Amino acid sequence: MSTATATGTDTASKPRLKTSAMIASIAAEGQRTKPAPFGHALVELAKQRPEIVGMTADLAKYTDLHIFAQAFPDRFYQMGMAEQLLMGAASGMAHEGMMPFVTTYAVFASRRAYDFVHQTIAEENRNVKIACALPGLTSGYGPSHQAAEDLALFRAMPNMVVIDPCDAHEIEQVVPAMAAHNGPVYMRLLRGNVPLVLDEYDYKFELGKAKLLRDGADVLVISSGIMTMRALEVAQRLEADKVGVGVLHVPTIKPLDTETILREAARTGRMVVVAENHTVIGGLGEAVAGTLLRAGVAPVFRQIGLPDEFLKAGALPTLHDLYGISTDAMAASIKGWL
Repeated sequence: MSTATATGTDTASKPRLKTSAMIASIAAEGQRTKPAPFGHALVELAKQRPEIVGMTADLAKYTDLHIFAQAFPDRFYQMGMAEQLLMGAASGMAHEGMMPFVTTYAVFASRRAYDFVHQTIAEENRNVKIACALPGLTSGYGPSHQAAEDLALFRAMPNMVVIDPCDAHEIEQVVPAMAAHNGPVYMRLLRGNVPLVLDEYDYKFELGKAKLLRDGADVLVISSGIMTMRALEVAQRLEADKVGVGVLHVPTIKPLDTETILREAARTGRMVVVAENHTVIGGLGEAVAGTLLRAGVAPVFRQIGLPDEFLKAGALPTLHDLYGISTDAMAASIKGWL
């Protein structure tokens, strides 16, 4: 009787996760956010750049491109549920002097339309900017919507720049930087109410540059995307345990800032942990590992990332705990390794 009562009390004390948690915002409760930073930044840029057009495959509302469509209806192209056509058409628009900003889900760009991106955009070095929502494990709807391998695929594509921004502040800076670069770009897109983190660190995005956000004597976390946000939270939490955690944010996955990575990783006495919202195969972790090995830099090295398997469906908080990329799970892993 007492055991049943205690179990029931414990269950009742925990918030029940609803279906909406499968598509919940990555922002923690009470965290500062900014709505649709990509859509608003693109509108502001398009006011100065008449060659910019917006294109999507039936996902304007779910990639924040609807904001651009409302501001520039004559420069917006809804291609329907046809991602291969979307990429081919974007290449043709770029050939004629336009600068297409193309949006869809990351799974569709990296898997369904990969050959069209490869042959019509990357090989021709067309000035197409691809911004894709639901990167990595930011959807609970199972493998059909979880782009756990997108960075590996686009890293392998010649001519393709690959960017994984952390928050709304960075996305606002990435959009004009994408336009300033002459050539194809793939960006992981955070949509809706996006957390604000990096403005507190006086951060400025530079294409191809990693930035040390905070220093620490015991651990160096090298991270990208939402994992930088988590790494900063872990660093603050482990301060109470007298563990110094440095955080090196690497938003540009390709070209990789090998100079900064080597300089920071070569400092003696620090364990290097690469944290990424991506499979441990072919992403930032292996890019960093290869960089260190080729340069003869050999710190204690660990990876935090998604496993080499098809991921489960479910509520995002549960999945992030399960696969070790939540703040709690990261902190426990790092403390265990130390």
